[in-house]
This record gives sequence, C-alpha cells and structure tokens, in this order.
Amino acid sequence: MALPPTSPAANQAPAGKNLSALLFFAGLAHAISFAPDPLPFAALPYVQLISLAVCFGCALSASTHRRALLYAGWFGLGSFGAGVYWVYLSMHHFGGMPAWAAGGATLIMALVLSLFYVVAIGVLRLLSPDNRQLSWHRQLLVGAVAASVWTLTEWLRGTLFSGFPWLNIAYAHIDGVYAGLAPIFGVYAVSWSAAFTAAILGLFAIQTRQNTQPLQGLGIGVAVALGIISVVVGSITWTTPYQAPMFVRLVQGNIPQDQKFNTHYALQGVERYIELAALPPKDPSHPLRLIVLPETVIPYVQRAFEPAFWQSWLDVAREQDASILLGLPLNQSQTQEDWYTNSVMLLSPLGTPQEIFHTQLPTYDKTHLVPFGEYVPKGFQWFVNAMNIPLGEFARGAPRQTNMQVADVAIAPNICYEDTFGEEIIRSVRPHPDHDTGANLLINVSNLAWFDPSWASRQHLQMSRMRAKESGRPMLRATNTGVTASILPDGRVQAMLAPRTAGVLDVEVQATTGLTPYVRWGNGPILGIALGLLLICGGLLRRKQS
Repeated sequence: MALPPTSPAANQAPAGKNLSALLFFAGLAHAISFAPDPLPFAALPYVQLISLAVCFGCALSASTHRRALLYAGWFGLGSFGAGVYWVYLSMHHFGGMPAWAAGGATLIMALVLSLFYVVAIGVLRLLSPDNRQLSWHRQLLVGAVAASVWTLTEWLRGTLFSGFPWLNIAYAHIDGVYAGLAPIFGVYAVSWSAAFTAAILGLFAIQTRQNTQPLQGLGIGVAVALGIISVVVGSITWTTPYQAPMFVRLVQGNIPQDQKFNTHYALQGVERYIELAALPPKDPSHPLRLIVLPETVIPYVQRAFEPAFWQSWLDVAREQDASILLGLPLNQSQTQEDWYTNSVMLLSPLGTPQEIFHTQLPTYDKTHLVPFGEYVPKGFQWFVNAMNIPLGEFARGAPRQTNMQVADVAIAPNICYEDTFGEEIIRSVRPHPDHDTGANLLINVSNLAWFDPSWASRQHLQMSRMRAKESGRPMLRATNTGVTASILPDGRVQAMLAPRTAGVLDVEVQATTGLTPYVRWGNGPILGIALGLLLICGGLLRRKQS
C-alpha cells in the first residue's frame, strides 16, 4: 500500500498528484466490490477493505487537511463515478437526453455523493490531525472515530433528500465475516466493522512506512475479534419455518426498455409475460401457489384495458390454480385520470375483471419514489422535461400497508429500489395492530432495464440479500431483465436466472416467522453507538493532542 512519507519535503506537488491518481484508482477498485461478476462473491470484502484502507491511510498521513480532503474527493469520484455510471444509460439511451448533458449530470451526481466521503475524512482529520505517534490506544481511538464518522455519513447519504444508500460499504460484505451482525444491528453495523478494519489497515500501513517504533498489532487483533464475534452471532437462527413450503414461479420476460412503453411493442411484451406465466410447472407433483411478475409488467393503468384483457390473466390464474402478483400503474381515483400509483396487484383464481378495474383486489402502492423518475423534486421540472420518461409523477403509498395473504402466508411486496432501505422494509415484518401480524415472505419486483447492460442489477441483488439477512425472511425477486432470484433467510442465493434472458424460475419457498433483533430495534442502536463512540473517542483524541 503506497502511502506518503511524513516529511514536508516529500509532500510536494508531484507526490500529491501521484497520490490523487492512486486514490482515484482505489475508488475504481472500491466500485468493483459492489459488482460481483466476474469476481467471486468471496473476494469482494477484501477488495473493499484494501481500497478503503488506501483512502484512510493516505488521508490520515497527508501533510495538510486540504490534501486529505482532496484525496477523499478523488476516492469518492472514482468510486461513485464507476459505481453508478449506469445513471448515464437511463438518461441518454432511454431518456433521450443529449450525451453531453447526461454525462454532465452523472458527473455532478458522483461529485455530490463524493462530498459525503469528504465530510467523513474532514471530521476524522479534525479530530485526529497528527498521526505520527501511533501507540496501540491511539490506533484504536482513531479506528473507532473513522468507523463511526463513516457509518454516520453513510446513514446521512441514505436518508437526506429521500436517500441514496447505493454502494454502502456493507453490501460488499454480504458474504464476508461481518455479515453476521446484520440480523442484530443491521447494515450499518456491518458498515462500522468494515470501516474500522479498513482504518486499522491504513494506520498499520502508516506505521510500517514510518518504521519509527515497534509495530502495534492490537488494532488488527480487535478487527479479527470483531470478525470472530460476527461469525459466532451469525450462526444464531432468529426465525423458524412458518406453514408448509410452497412453490412460487418468478417470471423474467427480458423486454428491452425501448420497447416496454413503445405503443407498437408494449402489448407484445405483455403477451410474452402471459405465455411465460401459463407454462406448466416443471414438476407436476409440485403445483404453483404464486406467480410473481416484475414492476410495471402492465405498462398502462388498469382502466386502459378491456375486460377481455384482464380475463386472459385470470384464466392463467385459474389454469395454474395460483395467485398472480403483477406490477402495474393503478388509477384509484374516480375523479382524476392523472392520479396513479406504482403498484402491484394480487390476482386471485376467483377474481373478476370488474374487481381489477375498480381496484378491489389486494394491492401494494410504492411509497419510496425515485427522484426524477417517479416524482419531480422542487425546482427540477426543467431537468425532467429534458428527458422522455413514461408515466410521469406517481402518488405515494402509505408507509405501512396491509400485507397480502397467499396460502396462509403473509407476503410483503416492495417495488424497485425500496429494498435498499432496510428500516423501511422491516416495517412490514413487524406486527401492526391495525394491519396484520407481520410478513413471512418478502417480494421485490423491479425493472432495471432502464440501466441495461450495467452493474446495477448485480449491485441490487447484493442489497436484496442484505434485507433477507436483516429480517430473517426469504426474499423473492422478479425482474424484467435481471437479476431474478430466490434468496434464503440467511442471505444466500437459492436459485437465479441468468440476466437478460427470458424464462421462469420455479422455486420451493419456506416462509418464516419470528423477529430478528434488527427487526425489533431498527437502526437506532447502531447509530447511537456510532455517535457515542465518535464523541467519546474523538474527545479523547483531542485531549491527548492539546
């Protein structure tokens, strides 16, 4: 790990420029840890830790605060520039925005997201400006401050302005040793552990570079102990099976985004989904109980179709003797034609077209909407007008909605990137006196064709896996172009379809009951711990330096 020497003469501009380039490429490596293909999942935690350790090491050993902030900015630009480059695809290829405008908007987005890294490093440097004397207790204090401030800024990034938690460092560790903390304290506990380890590695590299005193390995020992504790507590099973296993079909139609809402091709895409849903079960001895189709598989509001159209879907439900969960925009207003929600509806084998038309079947309405794609932030109508996005502005669903029932199992759907917000997902798992006793099965329906071909679908799979692990519930994913998958309650992928292929995935699903500590507590405990450690350890560092 290349780190700057501490002498002022060695920190002249050329070295600074070289290190800025190093930090940018470390950020690129950091982005790769969130896109598993072609890297194996098991390698991703180490890629994340080493790249973030480079950022911490360079920033903590920088000769000036300004240079430390610059390093953080370059690292963030590399990480977010590569990690969310797919935003460009949606704006230019499918939104019709000119290449220069889409590229500029993507760069601005990466720069804004990088500011959270700059703030984290800025606070860390403020509390620990001098890292030449690295005693064992100072290592632990700096590591705790680094982990705490990083975790809190990750939480802020996932909360402010509706939140964008994409590329939270924890997701690179879904197959790592720290993932065992997720059912107890949630995704931010995994973030804290990963950031602490990266900071300790960075400090250890500084100490190795200085070579002025015996190496202090206690910090690394604490990081290893954290991993051991996480593995031990991760072996605890917090939930138990509920009802008998049932067979579910997940459908992936692979409809290109430029055809999905095109009036010449839209109905052809719907017909493909009907054909896939109607395929007989691969094993006749295992009849299907539920068929799940992606977000907006029906591209127009339900009242735009004649009863015969809906009857064709109900015929499939009757032939399969299974309920059908499908995504569509719903107009639930009797007076406003332009008032609609991004929803899923549960079609019953006993349903009627009239019930669909009048929204009398169980539905879930998306509550966490995507800025610019599903609602227009104040002052940004001009930006949305520069793109050709179908459907327009959706109404929000209620934060807690009644779960649906299939074969006596309570299922909680979520739509698109709603499953990137852990504390929102666990609302449906908790019992609610006005709604139900809590979900036994989670289902995500998405259409990531907006970003194809890109890393977005694989990054999204990492986050869905974390939600399953946090909640102790299986998570089913039905997507238009991928990744369609069945995820076990411990976060492992049970089965998946290859991205950008049309097909069905018939899986046996075991619903669960019981609450993990994270479902009971939410993010409060880990955020409180991080804030407390930041104040206490930061205060101790400042006192030692005064």
